[in-house]
Amino acid sequence: MQLTDTFVRFAKSEQFGGVLLIACTIVSLLLANSALGDAYHAIWYARFGPLTVEHWINDGLMAIFFLLIGLELERELYVGELSQLRNALLPTFAAVGGMAAPALIHFSLNASEFSRPGFGIPMATDIAFALAVLALLGSRVPAALKVFVVAFAVIDDLGAIVLIAMVYTAEISLPWLAAALAIWAALVLLNRPLGLKALTPYLIGGVAMWYCILHAGIHASIAGVMLAFAIPFRARTPDTQSPSNRLEHWLHKPVSFLILPLFA
Repeated sequence: MQLTDTFVRFAKSEQFGGVLLIACTIVSLLLANSALGDAYHAIWYARFGPLTVEHWINDGLMAIFFLLIGLELERELYVGELSQLRNALLPTFAAVGGMAAPALIHFSLNASEFSRPGFGIPMATDIAFALAVLALLGSRVPAALKVFVVAFAVIDDLGAIVLIAMVYTAEISLPWLAAALAIWAALVLLNRPLGLKALTPYLIGGVAMWYCILHAGIHASIAGVMLAFAIPFRARTPDTQSPSNRLEHWLHKPVSFLILPLFA
């Protein structure tokens, strides 16, 4: 089984982060259902600039989380467990089934009800909690299964984001969407033909792309995955030199110990 050393370190480092995520979830549930519930909710709905705190976390910080997951998925597609087509097909079909089955169950039970349009709600896999549960189990879970869950959850979430954009978004701004795609194409060109390895231009372009997607009316966390596949990955380059691996290494601690606890 072909698993990269970086992925093994990634899986081990996530264990404490998983414990922290579950702990924050429990604390959040207790606070939300206590006498402090109204004040607790008020914190997240308070406005900070143009967005609420909750919005900054869900559309801003979680885009960084999806950037980290996208970098991990990119590596596995190039040199890891998913580098072979037959291995990549399994999580792809699982993700499609994981979206279709809950939607069909919901639709069949609500076919004549006002809640019928809610079929998209059960479609998305919460990748943060899925990985947290696997991390809690530690070495008892095969690393290949963790790769599968990462790929499955990312594909599932991307499919759900596309569905939300197509069905639930009241209005998509085509100019903003075109601007986001143009920025992404420019970043891909910097990577593939030009071979630019400096991270700064990609990060600046990623922020601009996130801003455009946010104003396009689409869930902005998809910008993280798009940026991940624009950042150079070199299969034969040591981890300390590959831009993709360097960024992934830098993101581990802020994502595990700040972003995901705030999300919880």
